[in-house]
Amino acid sequence: MTDVGDLPALEAELSRVVRGDVGFGVTSRALVTMDASNYRRVPLGVVAPRDADDVSAVLEVCRERGVPVVARGGGTSIAGQATGTGVVLDFTRHMNRLVSLDPDARTAVVQPGLVLDRLQEAAAPHGLRFGPDPSTHSRCTLGGMIGNNSCGSHSVAWGTTADSVRELDVITARGRRLRLGQDWAGAPDGLRELVDGELARLRTGFPELPRRISGYALDALLPERGADVARSFCGSEGTLGVLTEAVVGLVEAPRARALAVLAYADESAAAQAAAGLLPFGPLTVEGMSADLVPSAAALPRGAAWLFVETGGESAAQARARAEAIVRAADVVDALVVTDPAGQRALWRIREDASGTATRMPDGSEAWPGWEDCAVPPARLGAYLRDFRGLLTEHGLRGTPYGHFGDGCIHVRIDFDLLTKAGVARFRRFSEELAELVVAHGGSLSGEHGDGQARAELLPRMYGQEMVGLFERAKGVWDPDDLLNPGMLVRPAPLDADLRFSVLPREPVEVAFGYPSDGGDFSAAVRRCVGVAKCRTTSVSGSSVMCPSFRATGEEEHSTRGRARLLHEMLAGEVVTDGWRSTEVRDALDLCLSCKGCRSDCPVGVDMATYKAEFLHHHYAGRRRPAAHYAMGRLPEWLRAVSRTRTARLVNALAGVRPFAWAAKRLGGIAPEREIPRVARRTFSRWWERRRGEATVGSGALVILWPDTFTEHLSPSVGQAAVRVLEAAGLRVGLPPTLRLVRPPVGDGRTVAMDPLSVLRGRGRVCCGLTYVSTGQLDRARAVMRRTLDLMEPVLETDAPVVVLEPSCAAALRTDVPELLHDDPRAARLAAKVLTFAETLERHAPDWTPPRVDRPVAGQTHCHQHAVLGDAADRRLRRAALLSGELSGGCCGLAGNFGFEKGHYEVSTACAEEHLLPSVRDAPDGAVVLADGFSCRTQLEQLAGVRGSHLAEVLAAALEGAGDEAGGGGTEPEGGR
Repeated sequence: MTDVGDLPALEAELSRVVRGDVGFGVTSRALVTMDASNYRRVPLGVVAPRDADDVSAVLEVCRERGVPVVARGGGTSIAGQATGTGVVLDFTRHMNRLVSLDPDARTAVVQPGLVLDRLQEAAAPHGLRFGPDPSTHSRCTLGGMIGNNSCGSHSVAWGTTADSVRELDVITARGRRLRLGQDWAGAPDGLRELVDGELARLRTGFPELPRRISGYALDALLPERGADVARSFCGSEGTLGVLTEAVVGLVEAPRARALAVLAYADESAAAQAAAGLLPFGPLTVEGMSADLVPSAAALPRGAAWLFVETGGESAAQARARAEAIVRAADVVDALVVTDPAGQRALWRIREDASGTATRMPDGSEAWPGWEDCAVPPARLGAYLRDFRGLLTEHGLRGTPYGHFGDGCIHVRIDFDLLTKAGVARFRRFSEELAELVVAHGGSLSGEHGDGQARAELLPRMYGQEMVGLFERAKGVWDPDDLLNPGMLVRPAPLDADLRFSVLPREPVEVAFGYPSDGGDFSAAVRRCVGVAKCRTTSVSGSSVMCPSFRATGEEEHSTRGRARLLHEMLAGEVVTDGWRSTEVRDALDLCLSCKGCRSDCPVGVDMATYKAEFLHHHYAGRRRPAAHYAMGRLPEWLRAVSRTRTARLVNALAGVRPFAWAAKRLGGIAPEREIPRVARRTFSRWWERRRGEATVGSGALVILWPDTFTEHLSPSVGQAAVRVLEAAGLRVGLPPTLRLVRPPVGDGRTVAMDPLSVLRGRGRVCCGLTYVSTGQLDRARAVMRRTLDLMEPVLETDAPVVVLEPSCAAALRTDVPELLHDDPRAARLAAKVLTFAETLERHAPDWTPPRVDRPVAGQTHCHQHAVLGDAADRRLRRAALLSGELSGGCCGLAGNFGFEKGHYEVSTACAEEHLLPSVRDAPDGAVVLADGFSCRTQLEQLAGVRGSHLAEVLAAALEGAGDEAGGGGTEPEGGR
């Protein structure tokens, strides 16, 4: 085994013989210390091979040096088998192609790093699909699926991955290239002799059930089963050989589908009923209970549900089959959904369960480890009752869900894996559950493989003799035990290498409150369990996460990758510089702080907050990047321009190339960017001049928040909002301001205010967004506390606070209370914050908006999607006859991000993903909606298109300027 001192030589040798990427640096290693399991193993290095020759070269070097090799796909394995202490082969970077697809033969040739959804997309135009489809289909790879013999929700119809494998190209640890198939094709020397000597044991030693994944599938080598070497290789978890290419079978996809949602009184009733539905030939029989379902989910009344999908040549046929199942089922309630969008929304609940199950209803943590046991489907109800009893006996909680039609149960359990006593209970429970599964005729693994989580317990399922046979088979394929040692045979203990053991035991001192994690930053980082939804390469609907990963394709730019680096920073073994780590800083640098992960991540990882926290500590007492001073303190600069009334001069200088170049260079601004023009008259000055007019509206009082962007850069948005709100009968006011010319003195509250900020800003309110996004959290707190002081009179009223800029509204709702978690006024202010559409809906419910009657194009603001929600906006648009939907994703500008030097390429790539195409493809006469200043700026600078806030569109329609609604009906950007 190579020791740490030999690492430079190993890296140099691999770099010499491999055409792909060789990474032995801190970031490369930290990113793959974990998969989606409870386990953590630190590798020596990572290689991303370009082809089979690279794989051979790596194996040869590692064999000579005694270095283990682990093959890794999407890293979503739940049992620890995608981690290793030697060299990790990452197939997702280069060996990720669909080599060919033959519709007539219904086969495809794939490389191991190909993501399943890419194969499905290529097969769909031919009416075909790959049968197995795990919930991680948008990021799991075919190689990983073959290694784990993955299944998915459609296995009752199309079986496991092994059922779809035809031939496999494999390289053994000793460098032999084999083409595995039936009739002993590709079998390594000695395998046939081993099987021939153990026929009786192989015929009687394996339980018969649809989801038996545990152990090696040696029974596939029986003569009556075609001596299928390729099938027997499936589920071997990278311990027998390294897959380099596969021929897989495809199945005919039904032309139409219907989804029957069957409601039951409890999960046991649902489980008991599942097997009885199989004779109807469903495509899926999936089970879930109420603990995993969002309260707003449109499901029939009940406490547990079966999702039963049917197919047909037509929608009518699929529906008829679904309705026949409903009639035959003894249910509390039922629903049949034929609308594809409705089906997708329901399936999204099921697919996100692997993440949502990691948090119990009370917010406490739950973990994998016993994620996918399987029993004969007819015994599932009885097994679940016994399983629940065992949980109660050990004082544990978990919410089962999964493939009820195949008798396979997923569950996350609230194990205490942080203390010695908790780990001991984890072991005792695991041993007893293994006995329970075997007593019901089941398999320890029904989908995800044994890995380190269950391999130690295989003797309880198979007996010592069969496990000994597994060891002999491993010896035939890999006599040097080079490939993924410690998995399946001669396993590592199930309670060793737990990823939590390296984290600090005492809470880390942090600025944010992390209310959902008990104030513990380590617990916040632990939220990422590795299911890697953030690695999805395309977004659907209004989804956002994770734009930087989709732009670069690099793991370190995914939410999971950044969470892994933060985990290793806290551990201090791989990342040794703590908050000063340049590796963590560089990975977070391309985080757009879009907050998409806060809503789209199944476990609510909030990387925008973690980034702000890290930057706060990283730059404490140190000089910051120029952009932090230029754009992080933007409110101060803009207030200075307003106070000195130099907007005209600033705009003129920004239009002179030498001055603009110098300003951008000094401010850390990307040279490709244009500097936005400052309004010559702020929104507040417009308001003050207008106050002499008669008060309009006799309805409820609403306080319109003059955010920095509306105040100084887009006053037309504020003016439009005032006109619409007053047209709806509401009385509009602005927050109080404090006008002082010298530092205040007097009572304690006044002394506590920041005199300099009062002098600079004349007491204007500010949410602190720009300070938070650049990690200037001390300054952010001062700004927020000053704001709370100013807002106290408003907090004593019933008046809502209307915020037009989505980023500022999100900051007030989340950042302010989480950063000022010790000030109850912060939560009171957050509770008052409403969006423009929410205000009209709640406080002017009888008002009818003007008829715009035009299509819309554009993108839902990322913070609106992640924090605020856009349901009220959708309803307001419909009421105004604005037709069509806005796209998802992120505009790419994201506040200061797109303006910072070095970010332009990623910023434009994000815009080109959804925003710019949606505008280019918009129908004639479409209104380009963009409620955020960043989105409007990105549209203007990259597409030459002016986007409008919804308030501007409605104001223009009110004034009878419907033909000009797309350009706003008030002052142009920059004001007068």
